[in-house]
Amino acid sequence: MRFEAARNRRLFDENWSFYKGDIRIPHAVKAGMTGGITDCGSIREGEWLDIAFNDKGMGNQQLEWASLRLPHDWCVEQQYVQDESLGSRDGSHGYLPGGIGFYRKSFELPAEAAGRKWSVTFDGVSGTSTIWVNGHLIGEHRGGYIGFTYDLSDVLRYGGEGRNVILVKVDAMECEGWWYEGCGIYRHVWLEETDRLHVAEYGTYITTPEATAQEALVLINTRIRNDYTESRSVTLLTEIYDAAGVQVCSKSVQAYADWYGETKLEQMFKVEQPALWSPDSPYLYKAVSILKYNGAEVDRYETVFGIRSIRFDADEGFFLNGEPLLIKGTCNHQDFAGVGVALPDSLIEYKLRLLKEMGANAYRSAHHPPTPELLDICDRIGMLVMDENRKLDSSPNGLSQLKRMLLRDRNHPSVIIWNLENEEVLEGTVTGARILKTLADTTRKIDPTRPTSAAMNHGWSENGYNDVVDITGYNYGHRDHLDIRDHEQHPGRLMIGTECASYTVTRGIYEDDPVRGYCSEYGTNIPSWGCSPQQAWSVMVNHRFLTGVFMWTGFDYRGEPTPYQWPCVNSHFGLMDTCGFPKDSYYYMQAVWKDEPMVHLLPHWNWPGSEGKLIEVRVFSNTDTVELILNGKSLGQQEVDRTGYLSWQVIYEPGELKAVGRSGGRTVAEKAAVTAGQPVQIRLYPDRLAGKADGSDTIPVRVAVLDGQGHVVPAADNEIRFEVVGAGQLLGVGNGNPSSHEPDKSEVRRVFNGWCLALIQASAEAGPITVRAVSTGLAAAEVVLQTSEAAI
Repeated sequence: MRFEAARNRRLFDENWSFYKGDIRIPHAVKAGMTGGITDCGSIREGEWLDIAFNDKGMGNQQLEWASLRLPHDWCVEQQYVQDESLGSRDGSHGYLPGGIGFYRKSFELPAEAAGRKWSVTFDGVSGTSTIWVNGHLIGEHRGGYIGFTYDLSDVLRYGGEGRNVILVKVDAMECEGWWYEGCGIYRHVWLEETDRLHVAEYGTYITTPEATAQEALVLINTRIRNDYTESRSVTLLTEIYDAAGVQVCSKSVQAYADWYGETKLEQMFKVEQPALWSPDSPYLYKAVSILKYNGAEVDRYETVFGIRSIRFDADEGFFLNGEPLLIKGTCNHQDFAGVGVALPDSLIEYKLRLLKEMGANAYRSAHHPPTPELLDICDRIGMLVMDENRKLDSSPNGLSQLKRMLLRDRNHPSVIIWNLENEEVLEGTVTGARILKTLADTTRKIDPTRPTSAAMNHGWSENGYNDVVDITGYNYGHRDHLDIRDHEQHPGRLMIGTECASYTVTRGIYEDDPVRGYCSEYGTNIPSWGCSPQQAWSVMVNHRFLTGVFMWTGFDYRGEPTPYQWPCVNSHFGLMDTCGFPKDSYYYMQAVWKDEPMVHLLPHWNWPGSEGKLIEVRVFSNTDTVELILNGKSLGQQEVDRTGYLSWQVIYEPGELKAVGRSGGRTVAEKAAVTAGQPVQIRLYPDRLAGKADGSDTIPVRVAVLDGQGHVVPAADNEIRFEVVGAGQLLGVGNGNPSSHEPDKSEVRRVFNGWCLALIQASAEAGPITVRAVSTGLAAAEVVLQTSEAAI
């Protein structure tokens, strides 16, 4: 491992070993002498050493370790089990068992690395983690959604002292939430070295107290950490660069860094004619903090930020940079087909792009802090974020997790709200109000620039609970028009739809099927607390004081099967399925959230045996009018309701059903549903043809079964086998079927209603990747992806 003179942060994901199962590791009789698999040293002679290395029960047991690269979720590799006790309630974990697993990694450091500060950061471990380094028990962490850092400087070995080994035990036997959470080290790990005089962890705090198109004030607070045993005079030089890398301003300050402590410094900058950050123009700046001692640079710390202003109004809702903006959001858990919760960064971005293409401008991380990379991407592509604390908990551990979220995320311009809890039992109670107030006060102390909120489903006006946060979140406030009535009774209350709709539908299904666990896309099986997307959005549009909506959910997610349990293993709430394939409701949101002309119709037009029967045809569009045409014959034209949908009762006959959208009398959008023939061929639709040869970059490849004319066969369920050759591998597969028990880590997958998905991950060496899909009786398909060296 290469030694650096200044700060160096290394991705620590490669070359780990994994063991599935429990291993007894006895308590260390003497510090650092746990021995066995926790240390790479050998047992020496001597009575006290013999005691210290006493691994009772291990004997000569040989453990089989699998090599892998992080992130990793072993839960998704398990088999589905019809056990309703899996999860916090019936099947809430998706009928996949948890368990215990171990991760182990060895590495070397040069002799000159001694005397530096070395730390390891885990961005997220699903379960309770216990970590040893070179036989030393370093720490335990409970909570899978926020990162944690350990200082390893004292216990590492440098140069000839020997190799280092880090061992992580992950206990995922208990569930933290009521949805699929996965198992393992499912986010990135980082190894970082600095001088003992350095910018502290999350040591910059950047705010923009004034932000207009003419001028912005940028306030930067920096915490300097001095771990030397003598105080030092230092210089902090801060430089601000625009997106093109041009320096726009700089300033230095002299300071006296007290020994073994932290020093806080404040600098104010003026940026003329700044580019303001917004979803439509997500412009980013970078602050570089350069710390010098005796004229020499000892640390360099970079912080990406945006210049923008936010404001919430009790009557008019949300304002960004002084302009009103409707919040068009979705709630999302973090899992995805083929990978569980261990998403490569490129898949996180893929999911966010799908939401952005739908017209969403906001993301609620439900119900926990997101992975850091998600916020980086939201900053870059322009997606507002409701950043969420895991739960109503003011215990030392609860406050620690909240503080780490705030310190980690407060420089992101995308983050506009700190949501402190979701649907807690203690909402509206005296005890709950006290806990929530502690969380809210803690938040305001660390970041007073963003409002706090609570996503509530009861107790809105009881015992002062709601009064301790800035914004009242309404989960399903449409019930009995509660949110509207509350505005009349509390006109000064800031409000937002933190959770809306809960529309249970299955992609490509148009009749409820309790046996197979499917829900009709017509929305005939909505939970008692839910409503249609049309109702949720139309109420928002007609009542601006509601500020915005966060639809439940952007994607189907594993666990919480609703309304059916087994054989269902995931939810039906998503506007997209677990693979990111759009449902019909996706296009409704696109029609009301975007201005680009579009038209969408449902259902598909393959209904053998239904000739002469009436079928309801629905159309979503944002044009002025839509005309429906069946086999060249007009079925009439209707004016578009921008918050609703159009409906025709059509006598079924095979052929082409086409919706034609017109604005100003001119055709601006069309969509057709064609009666498909028998399955004949496979077609591959890669998200992109090029990737990075970094061992992580993953390209989703959509797979369709077509007839001889190239039309998707809407009821096809052919089994597809994937062959991947070259500089990549098949990472996982999926099809969005909420009742499928096929493995996600497999070379085969059935299509569901015409579609399935293959995830192709690049290797660390550049070159072509040939992806081939075959199925008995179908013409095979092939695509070649090209990877190149990752940017340094």
